[in-house]
Amino acid sequence: MKRLSFACRRPQRVLALLAGAALCIAAHAGGEQELQKVIVTGNATGQVGVADSANVGTVTRAQLEARTAYRPGELLEAAPGLVVSQHSGEGKANQFYLRGFNLDHGTDLRTSVDGMLVNQRSHGHGQGWTDLNFVIPELATGLRYKKGPYYAAEGDFSSAGAVEITYADRLDAGLAQLGFGQNGYKRALLADSPQWMGGSLLYAVEALRNDGPFERPDDFRKFNGVLRYAQGDAANGWNLTGMAYTGKWNATDQIPLRAVQDGTLGRFGLIDPTDGGEAHRYSLSGTWRRGSEASSTEVQAYIAHWNLELFSNFTYFLDNPVDGDQFAQPDRRTMTALNARHSWASDWFGREGENQAGVQIQSDNIHNALLNTRARQTLSDVRRDHIVETSVGAWFENAVRWTPTFRSVAGLRADHYRFDVRSDLAANSGQRSASVLSPKLSLVFGPWAKSELYVNLGRGFHSNDARGTVIRTDPKSGDPAEPVTPLARSKGYELGLRTSPLPGLQTALSVYGLDLDSELVFVGDAGTTEAGRPSRRIGFELANYYKLDDWLTLDADLAFARARFRDSAPEGNRIPGAVEGVASLALAVDRIGPWFGALQWRYFGPRPLIENNAVRSKATALANASVGYKIGSNARIELEVFNLTDRKVSAIDYFYSSRLPGEPAQGVEDIHFHPIESRSVRLALTMNF
Repeated sequence: MKRLSFACRRPQRVLALLAGAALCIAAHAGGEQELQKVIVTGNATGQVGVADSANVGTVTRAQLEARTAYRPGELLEAAPGLVVSQHSGEGKANQFYLRGFNLDHGTDLRTSVDGMLVNQRSHGHGQGWTDLNFVIPELATGLRYKKGPYYAAEGDFSSAGAVEITYADRLDAGLAQLGFGQNGYKRALLADSPQWMGGSLLYAVEALRNDGPFERPDDFRKFNGVLRYAQGDAANGWNLTGMAYTGKWNATDQIPLRAVQDGTLGRFGLIDPTDGGEAHRYSLSGTWRRGSEASSTEVQAYIAHWNLELFSNFTYFLDNPVDGDQFAQPDRRTMTALNARHSWASDWFGREGENQAGVQIQSDNIHNALLNTRARQTLSDVRRDHIVETSVGAWFENAVRWTPTFRSVAGLRADHYRFDVRSDLAANSGQRSASVLSPKLSLVFGPWAKSELYVNLGRGFHSNDARGTVIRTDPKSGDPAEPVTPLARSKGYELGLRTSPLPGLQTALSVYGLDLDSELVFVGDAGTTEAGRPSRRIGFELANYYKLDDWLTLDADLAFARARFRDSAPEGNRIPGAVEGVASLALAVDRIGPWFGALQWRYFGPRPLIENNAVRSKATALANASVGYKIGSNARIELEVFNLTDRKVSAIDYFYSSRLPGEPAQGVEDIHFHPIESRSVRLALTMNF
């Protein structure tokens, strides 16, 4: 404690060390206790007494601005225990890890932006595909997260957790930003929200290009646009928003370790130089809110159109020694949705209470396919499908404070799904429906001595790919195939503690279990389904937020999960790719005259790559840093350094068979990895007006 208070009296020394390290490396490289829905703010003081669990929170705009993010999806790493990675080109959806899951591109992590679901159902490449490249971080007012299937308002894909990014209705000031960096990085951003016709007209345009360190440059080019008209405020108001995104890229997919070890490939080399893709997203949404002291209502409707052309080659020349194994997974869809919720105060036998009810309706009109290709030219069709997937979800939640030190939150959710598949193979066409009930219960004890205890129980689910629910014939082999259950259920249970043992320190500890009846997935790369085995994850999470002074904050998080299949099988009971240990440390400094800065460290440990645990990945640790200088009140310049120590580690690892030219016809089993980008520096100048 003496060392901490000594440092707090000398903030300039801390910043000087941080700035010196970043600049040297750059040169070398070149609340009230209301029973309303909780928004637990990272630097708020009133969390105890209002939160329903130890695993919910909100990261503020200021905290997001203090983070260094190589790509927009990494903003989600502000949620404790969540790791965001990438195994291919920059335009592709990220890879997510949380609570013992390798969540692939988003399965079991429900992600929304401004109330619009980002996860894509029955997607051509992977169920729950979550592409966040359309996000403009400067528009975000904050990030809210929840973990576990304990919240009635969260439906499909939320078994591991749910994350929401909310955009501002208006900006404090207009901003213009120019950014440049190594590896061909360029970014321009212009945004403002002038007053117009009694409201505010927010606009933002972003253009970005990035090559990355790869031998064949990513040549990632994207354009983002947002236009929003808003009147009123967050309690009583409305907005209408249009968004547009387009992106195009080359992809360096994961490569075989053996080729790097024998010198055939460099760490940033590639096998198929024609992999890559192109994506578009356009949306129109509207939100209406009305509130009073006794009740509040929110209604939102939106329509979003997505289009993806994706070309990948993970096995090289294993299936087709002549033309190679590249395949295409085009996916075109239009999503329409309506979400409504209403909350009102109630009296339960003389006890203070609140009720919430909501409905969520969504319909997806999808055209996707799996094609064999060479250099992005179609050789043959594996399958083509037209899918209409419709769902209706209704939920109710009741919160009651029974005594000054005990309250409960009970909820029930009902979901109904209808799948309609029209395939080019008649045997794989059909219709199917399914329904599921998901009860939830949270018991909260306290507060005592600035501490509170939580017991959380809940059921959840994720939908499976519509094509898998009606499949009868494997489209590649022609063998018979069994359809799978449309909705895969989950069950969660958790004990939590939230406390504030020292002034400025907030600590949350949770111990949890999560069971899945079956990890059902559609294998988009093969065009068929795989019924996974029942699984169980047991783990803990420890999150700390420490505001040491007005100018210095510290985040320190630690998580561990034990993931196993619950049945026995000869191949073993480990879950390939399941993340085990995760840790992060973030230091942010501000208000030191004109200076500000941050230092982040992230670690995720070794993971089993096959069921018997005989092959494991190595650990990955990464540090990023930033330092900035405010030029008067309307301008600032910031230097960001990614992979500060230039570690040669993997972003992701897999173990499977592939074949390079000259290798045996059956291929070679090997680790395949995608490297973390080498150290790079970016410089941004921001002007407010």
